[in-house]
Amino acid sequence: MRICLALFGLVPMLWGDCTAGLAAVSKKDYAAAVKQFSATQDDKCSQFNLGLLYEQGSGIPQDFQQALKWYRLAAGQGHPEAQRNLGSMYADAEGVPRDYKEAFKWFQLAAGQGDAESQYNVGLIYHKGQAVPRDYGAALKWFRLAANQGYAQAQYNLGLMYHEGQGVSRDFTEALKWFRQAAAQGDAQAQANLGAMYVDGQGVAIDYNEALKWFHLAADQGDAQAEFGLGDLYDQGHGVPQSDQEALKWYRSAAEKGFAAAQYNLAVMYQQGQGTPRDNGEAIKWYRHASDQGDAQARQVLPSLYKESVDWLRSAAARGLAVAQNGLGVVYAQGLSVPEDIAEAAKWWRLAADQGDADAQASLGYLYESGAGVKQDYVQAYLWYSLVNEAFPANASAVDGLRAISKKMTPAQLSEAQALVKNWNR
Repeated sequence: MRICLALFGLVPMLWGDCTAGLAAVSKKDYAAAVKQFSATQDDKCSQFNLGLLYEQGSGIPQDFQQALKWYRLAAGQGHPEAQRNLGSMYADAEGVPRDYKEAFKWFQLAAGQGDAESQYNVGLIYHKGQAVPRDYGAALKWFRLAANQGYAQAQYNLGLMYHEGQGVSRDFTEALKWFRQAAAQGDAQAQANLGAMYVDGQGVAIDYNEALKWFHLAADQGDAQAEFGLGDLYDQGHGVPQSDQEALKWYRSAAEKGFAAAQYNLAVMYQQGQGTPRDNGEAIKWYRHASDQGDAQARQVLPSLYKESVDWLRSAAARGLAVAQNGLGVVYAQGLSVPEDIAEAAKWWRLAADQGDADAQASLGYLYESGAGVKQDYVQAYLWYSLVNEAFPANASAVDGLRAISKKMTPAQLSEAQALVKNWNR
């Protein structure tokens, strides 16, 4: 099961006693609405709706500063939707620098008035530890308040916390309950997770037909986890006739959306020629995508695949394909079917690194740190580790390398290296 907790999109409600303006909005006569709301601009409902029109650019040019101004006035008078939208603008950096502390303040005020969406967002901030210490117990409390009001994302996240045992004892039955409620409202993530629980028999008997139903509903909305689930059912022949072609289709769709497990399985199919002609180049490409996301199995498979694909690597590297240049660097660094040659590895890694290949950048950072195959250069090591760290903050080798190299550098070297990183990103 994957965790995917994201800040909400605005779903504002129009209410209050600014009747004429609301009537104009209902007719989509936004110019008239602006006039009506402006005429009663001391009223919190009018203030809120002026902010909404400015934020959306309806009837007037979009202007986040004006939206903030009117939301603040309405929020100051206790308007919960204005408080919520003001919090959202701070959380999403719309017209102001991102400020989770300020967002949290406004979400809390709206949540205290029973606004379900704001309750969800207070829970989300506690769950992520943004502006407040991470507190799963508090997150659970606020998600439950919003979930009990029927807010689908809160129901999904509450189910996820029960499934993972975050802030509460793991309880698959309770997770199923909340996933079902969110899934019934069309929440794709809940539908996908419900399908996965039927596949795994978590809190319910294994039922591939039921899994198939929920995966299809989520996949129709483009959910990558559900697409992977469908690929796996066709791959294994569970609840459907076994079909390599269908498995390949669904794995590819999920892989192209960045789902690591699908990228790995797609690579396996290309490597084995399952449902498609065998293609080590495609296999390497998808293993690399999975590896870049931290898939340990993909990282283990790659060296042996490089070893049997040296001719392809040479040809593709000569054509400028970064993934092949990186692979050729690995071949020379490890002596896979060729004599070990660190200098030659450095050459190919540099070519791949210049194209933004994170694996090559990490390897190049290590060579410059250790002085293997290149002249030792802490500034260059810092540069390459930093580039990897920016693209993949969870990359352990880059994080550890950057920490280690920073301790070895003089202030002047550190300043030079930071300038290189800044100029590279321009």
